[in-house]
Amino acid sequence: MDKETILIVDDEKEIRDLIDIYLKNEGYRTLKAENGIEALNVLEKEEVHLIILDIMMPELDGIQACMKIREGKNMPIIMLSAKTEDMDKIMGLTTGADDYITKPFNPLELIARVKSQLRRYIKLNNGGNSVDRSSLIEIDDLTMNTETHEVYLDGKNIKLTPREFNILELLSRNRGIVFSIEKIYESVWKEEFIQSDNTVMVHIRKIREKIEENPRKPRFIKTVWGVGYKIEK
Repeated sequence: MDKETILIVDDEKEIRDLIDIYLKNEGYRTLKAENGIEALNVLEKEEVHLIILDIMMPELDGIQACMKIREGKNMPIIMLSAKTEDMDKIMGLTTGADDYITKPFNPLELIARVKSQLRRYIKLNNGGNSVDRSSLIEIDDLTMNTETHEVYLDGKNIKLTPREFNILELLSRNRGIVFSIEKIYESVWKEEFIQSDNTVMVHIRKIREKIEENPRKPRFIKTVWGVGYKIEK
């Protein structure tokens, strides 16, 4: 892919210009819009690989713009907001945003998130082919594609066996729910569980070795002692 194009959407010129400088220093091509309507017009004419989208804007705010964009496009969207309330974050992500950062922000942190989202987007699109977002499960920097059975961690492909993938998918689709070893076995293997069988624990350990920076202190698959395993919301 040539230089990725990033659309910066913010009604504050100073913010647009600041982000523009940092992105251009990293070699990205940039486009700018000062509200949601202008952003939609840009997207009709230009190929954009990532959008940085402010929430609070006149005419068409970031939430409404995000929903409109998601009707036909799947490039990453990073939301910007001066508000820090959880409801704003939840609303932004459930309308199709991929990440969220609050103002005032560290430009270097924003650049790091841009790079992470672009790596993931490029990998999952396999050079530009469209991906059905309904087939994606995303937890922080971990992404599962249930259609292609691929897993990416911060843009890097992680090789899981079919059983490992199925266990991770089961827990990921049911975040916050604790699954017993018996329930995991019967859901994935489709067989009756034998009490002395440690197959599930072995598979959990192997998954952690592949996706966790420190398998002894897992970030994704948590152990609920005496009960089972879960991935937190």
